Amino acid sequence: MKKFISWRHPGTISIFRMDDRLLLIGMGIIVGLCSGLAALALNHSLIFMLEFLHDFRHYWWAFLLPAAGAMCSSLFLEKIMNEGAGHGVPEVIYSVSRYGGLIRLRSSISRLVSSCLTIGSGGSAGPEAPVVMSGSAIGSNIAQFFFLNDRQRITLVGCGAAGAVASIFNAPLTGIIFTMEIILGEWSMVNIIPIAVASVAGAELSRTLRGNIIAFESSGSFHIGHPDLFACIGLAMFAALASVLFTRTLRRMHKVSRKVSVPFWVRAAIGGCAVGLLGFMVPEVMGEGYHAIHDMIEGVFKGGIGIVALACLAKILATALTLGWGGSGGIFAPSLVIGSFAGLAYHRLLVFLFPSVMWVSEGCFALLGMAGMMSGILQAPLTGIFLILEITGSYEVMLPLIIVSALSTTMTHYFEPSSFYFKELMEKGQLLRPGTDSRVLADISIREVIEKDCICVRPDMLLREFLYTVQRSTRNYFPVEDQESGQFVGMIRFDQIKPYFFNSVMYDTVIVEQIMDANPDTVHYDDELSEVLNKMDTHGHFSLPVVFNGRFVGMVSKATLLDKYRDELNVQTAHSF
Repeated sequence: MKKFISWRHPGTISIFRMDDRLLLIGMGIIVGLCSGLAALALNHSLIFMLEFLHDFRHYWWAFLLPAAGAMCSSLFLEKIMNEGAGHGVPEVIYSVSRYGGLIRLRSSISRLVSSCLTIGSGGSAGPEAPVVMSGSAIGSNIAQFFFLNDRQRITLVGCGAAGAVASIFNAPLTGIIFTMEIILGEWSMVNIIPIAVASVAGAELSRTLRGNIIAFESSGSFHIGHPDLFACIGLAMFAALASVLFTRTLRRMHKVSRKVSVPFWVRAAIGGCAVGLLGFMVPEVMGEGYHAIHDMIEGVFKGGIGIVALACLAKILATALTLGWGGSGGIFAPSLVIGSFAGLAYHRLLVFLFPSVMWVSEGCFALLGMAGMMSGILQAPLTGIFLILEITGSYEVMLPLIIVSALSTTMTHYFEPSSFYFKELMEKGQLLRPGTDSRVLADISIREVIEKDCICVRPDMLLREFLYTVQRSTRNYFPVEDQESGQFVGMIRFDQIKPYFFNSVMYDTVIVEQIMDANPDTVHYDDELSEVLNKMDTHGHFSLPVVFNGRFVGMVSKATLLDKYRDELNVQTAHSF
């Protein structure tokens, strides 16, 4: 697609030409700024709510605040915005996989408000996934407004996600890598340049309005020794264990909550109430929990190994109660908090077991635990590495960060083959990543591969008459239709009836109805071509009839399908360069 912007003046010609890439870069800047504003709006709204409710948290009934917030959040999503509860990121991935990045405009607002109600009232969730949803919806709707095609719209969805992440974390590199690694699932020059520009735009907007703030900057530097590097192997195991436990607890809580026969808003209130009660015993589980991370990185978090381990498990449970029972928010912030708790507990265990070893400060292990946890639960090691580097500014821990992130991802993958965001989509067959057969076939419809040159025959046709039909046909398949109703009643495959042709006695005694397959495998317009191809491979078919409203429409052959597959693959491959 080419766009031309011309300025004509007497004696001059067009002086400016905008091609596809420049168009996406320009749009990416706009999307990055808009998504950055959305992220800042949520951040300031959360600060306002936390300050407004601070004085009320000292009352005995304060445990009802998260219940009220979760209840209002679920009512807002279900009744006002007509959207179900969810984490946000899987919905964006699904829209990219199946609908060319189409996201409703109201999604740019709905998750911001609902997550603000949940987190601001004390629910254990993070604001990052909602801003990713919001930024992606902004990018999608800007693309729709300018009538861009599917590929361009997907790029702008990625720009929105990158701008939102970069703005809320002040981490432009993380915005780029998270989008390419998680949202889009591919690294292509067509996408990466506008997404990089959008990420920078979102980060610069944040720095302009808030200042160049590093979220968890340490007051000192960390000096890594050889014992610390070896200890990173054990820390990766701790982080992987926490990732698996967190993932399975979240899924289990979703299943448990669905079995409770109460209205959805009551269910959300029950989860919020449980979080409020848990917060009386372990205050660190309330809200996003970033204050606890600050204390751990600075090495001033109080309590022994048991207290830290309890806080880690309590945060896992609180997040599962919040999100599993109907609250709104993401898992980024809880993952960071849980990872820092795991890293701190592991460091204190090392000090207890090997007191004579000069270990690096516990703040470093808390930082490494965050990277291991993020990498494990997302199964995206690059996102985990660069996120921690940018939000802490501790670039001296690059080597142990790589060790922990890589090992944690590998170990977690052994127990959980897919990341938290992909698991449900994969179970439903809705995750179509670029370059896969399913993704290529998803862009081809049944109507594009239908062959309509088949000759239909009647059930009462004699074998002799059918033989004349075979001589006129170029196909080996013959659909059988009822003469009066026109309904499809069966199929004849030439290779299955050859024996009848060599017995002339049967020419005038056998009719088509006696030799046809009355229950053949069929294809419908709404079938996925990947499923059609699997059916062909499973049952040894080279062609299948397409039936609509009981009537024969045409045939789908494996040869035509694979030819179309090759053409579509060439198109999609061309878009990657």
